Amino acid sequence: MGFLDSIRKIFKKSPKIHYAKSQTVDLIELKRNPYYIVASVELGNTTTKAIITATNMDTGKTYIVSKYVKMTRDVRKPKKGEEVFGKTLWGVELTKEAVADMVKEVLLKALEKGNLTINDLHFVVRSTGVTAGFASPEEVGAMIIALADGCLKAGVPPSKMAPAMSKNQLPKPFDEYSLMDKVIFDGAVTGVLPPTGKEVVANEMEGELVTAGIKVGSKWTEVDFRNPCMSIDFGTTLAGRITNDTLPYAKVIGNLCGLAGAIADSIARGSGLVSRDKGAALDIAKKCGDKPNKELAEEYAEKAHKYIIIDEVPPNVDRFGTVPVNPEAAKKAGTTLIGCDVGKNGSDLPKLEEIGKRIVEECNVSTLLYTLDLVSAEIAKRLVEFAYKKGLVNEKTAIGITGRAGITGEKPRLIIEKLKELDIWDNVESNVVFVEDGLALGASVMARCMNCLGTPKVPIGGNRGGGCILGLRRKWQKERGMIR
Repeated sequence: MGFLDSIRKIFKKSPKIHYAKSQTVDLIELKRNPYYIVASVELGNTTTKAIITATNMDTGKTYIVSKYVKMTRDVRKPKKGEEVFGKTLWGVELTKEAVADMVKEVLLKALEKGNLTINDLHFVVRSTGVTAGFASPEEVGAMIIALADGCLKAGVPPSKMAPAMSKNQLPKPFDEYSLMDKVIFDGAVTGVLPPTGKEVVANEMEGELVTAGIKVGSKWTEVDFRNPCMSIDFGTTLAGRITNDTLPYAKVIGNLCGLAGAIADSIARGSGLVSRDKGAALDIAKKCGDKPNKELAEEYAEKAHKYIIIDEVPPNVDRFGTVPVNPEAAKKAGTTLIGCDVGKNGSDLPKLEEIGKRIVEECNVSTLLYTLDLVSAEIAKRLVEFAYKKGLVNEKTAIGITGRAGITGEKPRLIIEKLKELDIWDNVESNVVFVEDGLALGASVMARCMNCLGTPKVPIGGNRGGGCILGLRRKWQKERGMIR
């Protein structure tokens, strides 16, 4: 490397990262102003969370009040007489009763941390990322019932888990903010119509929630994350959507599925630094003063990607990257299914474990963590690149990323740098946003959409750079006889 190259490297401009970290609000403020309080309860493959959010109905800003997180592997073992209805991706057995107990615990603990009670909640939204280990839609249905049972056991009344039928059923003063007298809830969330027909992918709701959550979280940044957009949720499994920019409602033209954080978890398990059967990348503690060998990390990340497949889901499969899919339904809905796998339904995950073992033997913990960052960043790049080549993403598209395997460590910086290599946008930074707790923020929006609680001055629906779509929605619904 020459002298000038060295100088350029030293003064190389770091990318500007738009990172929407969860904003908090104190209890006094919460009681003083019109905050719509929603609990998001999610049971995922790795973590089970209850996150309490509050949206100021005057400003449209959503805050995190409190959260409580447990590792899903700590769900209690099935008792005698209980029926196991499914397993997590890592083989943890689940019964309706055990799930209900876990949900009750995390919800009550989150309320306690926020100095709130069940009475303070206006709505509760339930979701699950545990679909990869399921064999049928019936098992997914059993999980949704189990989540509801847990909320009921915690004392949540059924009325707080279903939308109001009229303004009169909404608690004051939120009836004043509802637009029920102008439009009806027609299934569209943040200006996006869900795919019609049968469910395209088992974690469809997760993709819907994270897309909505990134839209809300982006309000804390300079990025206008509205349609057209691509959301990528790097949980244990991959979720997300690609939307177009039709008005008044965008259509879902792409869905993401397969493995995400599970890839990092497999590399971590091979390292011997976490439990071989139940460990996660989250369990790795970085050692102080440990510096990564970035050159070695890049070599191992490249080796890992030889086993990682990113492609359109074939028409003749019912599972991709371990996640149940319906390619025929996707085709009928006009949606392209893009999946991420390691081998066939995770068959090559042991090869990633071997890579993790070799990294630690040859170097240190920081090199392992940097490798994980590089692997996730390359997955993000390959997903966007594939969508671009399929004509699903263009220079107008905003990219939003959430989930533990997409926003931690140096992943945001590396993702920005890798997306620049695609040469899609003149200014990558103004089109990419990273959002913490995307799913929980999405739950807050889902609750508001179901009750037509809009913030026209701060629109979440509609297109990037555009205004509120309330008038267009009214016209659209009138033309179809939905409203007078």
